[in-house]
Amino acid sequence: MGLTTVLTMEEIGLRLLAAAFCGALLGLDREMRGKAAGLRTHTLISISCALTTLVALELYVGLHTGGDERPSDPVRVIQGVAQAVGFISAGVMFRSGDSVRGATTAAVIWVAGGLGIACGAGYYLLAGMALALCLMVTILFTVLMDRFPQFGKEDGDGGRVDDDRKLRERRRAARPPGRVRRIARPAPRG
Repeated sequence: MGLTTVLTMEEIGLRLLAAAFCGALLGLDREMRGKAAGLRTHTLISISCALTTLVALELYVGLHTGGDERPSDPVRVIQGVAQAVGFISAGVMFRSGDSVRGATTAAVIWVAGGLGIACGAGYYLLAGMALALCLMVTILFTVLMDRFPQFGKEDGDGGRVDDDRKLRERRRAARPPGRVRRIARPAPRG
């Protein structure tokens, strides 16, 4: 059984590769910062969103050219993809006391999904502009926050925490040096 598509296989491949490239660039930034969702996660999310968008577009055109007048709407598929990406994004966010961790990574996952949808739909220029903007926000704003500590977050003691790295260093310094060994207790007699 041959696969008939509206788009050429070259165009489909280009759209998937564009989505993979966009997701990989976002993921590389997250990976270099040691975040939970990195290169592979962002790349796969972007590819999956592009794939789902391509399938939705192919189904839409295929149903309308086949003489079938049943209502079909690729936007519903994109809506489902957005919900799934939101679920994945929620999984990387953690709340500890008054602080929330992983919000930026969750937002970047959303962007990776959006880039995949844009590439899947063939909007390369839109995807490129959004990718450049997202990289500017994640990289440039981090550099600015490092250079100007007054833009850092407040910690619980009223002081300033410049970024996540310094907070991790403070936590590491508070731990006892060396390896902590658990001492086995003798079993109760009886």
